[in-house]
Amino acid sequence: MTADPGPQAVLEEARRQVEICNACRYCEGYCAVFPAITRRTEFADGDLTQLANLCHNCRGCYYACQYTPPHEFALNLPRVLAELRQESWTRYAWPAGLAERFQNSGLAIALALAAALALGFWAVAALPGGGEGFYAALGHGAMLAIFTPTFLFPLVALGIGLSRFWRETGGHPVTLADLREAAAAATSLGNLSGGQGQGCNYEREERYSDARRWAHQATMYGFLLCFAATSAGTVLHYLFAWPAPYPWWAPPKLFGVPGGVLLVLGTAGLAWLKTRADRELGAPRAWGGEMAFVLMLGLTGLSGLALYAATGTGAVAALLAIHLGAVFTLFLLTPYSKMAHGAYRFAALVRDAQGKTRRQPLGEERRE
Repeated sequence: MTADPGPQAVLEEARRQVEICNACRYCEGYCAVFPAITRRTEFADGDLTQLANLCHNCRGCYYACQYTPPHEFALNLPRVLAELRQESWTRYAWPAGLAERFQNSGLAIALALAAALALGFWAVAALPGGGEGFYAALGHGAMLAIFTPTFLFPLVALGIGLSRFWRETGGHPVTLADLREAAAAATSLGNLSGGQGQGCNYEREERYSDARRWAHQATMYGFLLCFAATSAGTVLHYLFAWPAPYPWWAPPKLFGVPGGVLLVLGTAGLAWLKTRADRELGAPRAWGGEMAFVLMLGLTGLSGLALYAATGTGAVAALLAIHLGAVFTLFLLTPYSKMAHGAYRFAALVRDAQGKTRRQPLGEERRE
């Protein structure tokens, strides 16, 4: 592969490598990618995109493979699938043109964060407050006006991207069984277990490690707990007329504080592991964008914890501006940054669950 291949070159190289893997089948038990390969006799573009988004980049297949360089086959399946994965997110993104910039450039994310922080400080300084806690610095109505479009627009954009992915990969109507199987794989991160429950080879090469799995789990569950805290606060505010601030025993705090801690620890672990892993086994051009995203996610959790700790002090206004800027950036860039990988990977797991009960090639499925 060239250092900067075009989309079609990435597809053709992925097809070449996957066809060799399908003939070899040594790695069949490593993760969901290889059983999915064996269920096909030929690979359309949509099949390759599905495999790329199913891959968790654990890299075990690379270190087990007898056909990696200097062999003439020169297989590097983790890299080519990572490149194809990035290309697919760019192609599905709506509006077009934003994803490539934010996926591949940490500088672009840093500039977006700086702009959002400036907006946060402006909002806190210029808009009226009203209430207790951080509402004294920025009123609930003003906060709602700022963040409602910030939350809804990314959902629409990501939904459009997922519908494009589903059509291209030949997805069928989703059943409860499909969702159940995909959720089990996603919540356990079974595809980072190395096939034998030993962990993956992400940062320790030939040796197995569960470090990435633990860090990813902490990040994922931390984010979900923080989201649950926000949702609980919304329910308490509108249904029970109980606005913030909340005592430590209320659901927003019981979810939010552990969630923030997990988010900070998880992202710190992921960032550290990225510095130890071989960049040539991922998508090298996207390394800066991925690292910036991880650090921004960590800043979101850290600023939220700091804001809670500063309750009742003069630091609330400044910390609120920083936290709102981080959250604003995180959500607004969701369809165009590494944040999108969670949605696409879950969709790929659902599609894989369907493929286990439909064993003919996807091309034949589309002609039915």
